[in-house]
Amino acid sequence: MARVFNWQINREMSYWYPESRPEKQFAAIFDTNKCISCQTCTLACKTTWTSGRGQEYMLWNNVETKPYGFYPLAWDMKLLDKLGPQTWSDDRYDGRTLFEAAEAGERVLGWRPEEIDYAHPNVGEDDCTGRVDGGAALDIPHANWFFYLARICNHCTYPGCLASCPRGSIYKRKEDGIVLVDQERCRGYQECVKGCPYKKIFFNPMTGTSEKCIACFPKFETGLQPQCFVNCIGKIRFAGTLSTPDKAREDNPIDYLVHVRKLALPLFPQWGLEPNVYYVPPIHVARPYLHQLFGPGVDASIEAYRNAPQDPDLAALLCLFGSTERVVPRWKRQGDVGIGMEEDGSEILRVPLREPTFVRAAFDKTHNIQRTNVP
Repeated sequence: MARVFNWQINREMSYWYPESRPEKQFAAIFDTNKCISCQTCTLACKTTWTSGRGQEYMLWNNVETKPYGFYPLAWDMKLLDKLGPQTWSDDRYDGRTLFEAAEAGERVLGWRPEEIDYAHPNVGEDDCTGRVDGGAALDIPHANWFFYLARICNHCTYPGCLASCPRGSIYKRKEDGIVLVDQERCRGYQECVKGCPYKKIFFNPMTGTSEKCIACFPKFETGLQPQCFVNCIGKIRFAGTLSTPDKAREDNPIDYLVHVRKLALPLFPQWGLEPNVYYVPPIHVARPYLHQLFGPGVDASIEAYRNAPQDPDLAALLCLFGSTERVVPRWKRQGDVGIGMEEDGSEILRVPLREPTFVRAAFDKTHNIQRTNVP
């Protein structure tokens, strides 16, 4: 095995192939505090990519209610249990990654779901950790909680699916780091399904090959965000490219939120795959649970997010989420306006930090009627 550097765990680790980063890396940020679990993203992906025979159970995009929702069933809990203790020293992960903990004869520590594990995609939806009565929901944080976790393929820097494939049929594109399956080489061994810890690769029994999220690369190549992004009702998603920490640019939106402000965090960084989908953690959830999901940066991230109303730069960038179907590679703030730009600096859009508010009197004297204020 080769030795590679994983900046998310701040150390070298073992991987089956030498480090080979793409020219640019596709990356995304999801703001969990804005997700309402409407599943519009799920349907947008489903109707675009997985409406064929053998794809009925495939959800390249899905939204789970944590802590009791899973698709497939218990995908994260089973792997956390197999991996055992996962400890951090500040920002350095001291435990074993999935590649370092692999059992004899295996390349990645993993498990293969059974058919029944895919039977209930909405299991645990809106299940709370306890009852919220008597207006308790108005006090944040409160003891009982749940939150929505939107998931797609993470297009990892060190993919478990790629490492597992005995045919070499899974690869990362050099131009953008998107992970794809070569359908002509794939023989349907399903080692990738076992090796992907996020369970975001699926076997098609009709074609005998594996299939997965492709980050809508035909759109991304033309400067457009993926289908699940542009259809998001809550405007929680932002797609772009991510640099390594030493090459981070403050005018790159993804770099700014991940590296500069450290607001967006990876999902299960301790697994060692260096996933490239990042999350703004929910502010109302029990911290130990969030530390397990997103690593040691949770406390600082939540503090920064809570302070966003007093932080014009951060507020401006968050306002750009979901405001255009185009990929926004550059950004800046100008007064009370956030501006998204192309690589050459040409403007794509501008969004105000605050919208004007108008409150009507409860009683309309002109028409002598009561009226109700609505957003």
